[in-house]
Amino acid sequence: MKKDLAYYELKQEIEEFLYQEADLLDARDFKNWLDLLAEDLVYFMPIRRNVKFGEHGERENTRQGEGISWFDEDKWTVTKRVEQILTGVHYAEEPLSRVAHLVTNVRLVDVRPSVEAPIEVTVSSRFLVHQNRVEYENHTFIGRRTDTLRRNGDSWLIARRELILEQNVLLAKNLSILF
Repeated sequence: MKKDLAYYELKQEIEEFLYQEADLLDARDFKNWLDLLAEDLVYFMPIRRNVKFGEHGERENTRQGEGISWFDEDKWTVTKRVEQILTGVHYAEEPLSRVAHLVTNVRLVDVRPSVEAPIEVTVSSRFLVHQNRVEYENHTFIGRRTDTLRRNGDSWLIARRELILEQNVLLAKNLSILF
């Protein structure tokens, strides 16, 4: 991919979109966050396994649609999770967690059809999400993600998000936050 002015302008636009998304989540503005999700959303986080050397590519992460994963959801399911949190009686989110999302290492992996006229962009990034619950529970989630963003007027929609946590055992009691 040619890295000219159009590339860097698009990269900045994508970065701003991702930072805005993080701000919505941190502000607990879940309804407006849902508006950033495409109707055909795929929201996937595999479970990681410890495997023998040489088997990482084949066996380290569970596969979408096969077996279990932390998340294998669509927009309807994610919306139901948000609606449950917003009832105020969600056992794992009452009181609501204090969360900070950091997004970094943003890279444009693929742009279709072109950087000059992007319709769909595949973006790689790293994330750190810190969660504080009640008085003493602190959890940090670190990983990488691949997003497919689709042009929506002057902005973007998240059509696909695949999250890879850099841990295979979660010490948090639940995964009630949104990534």
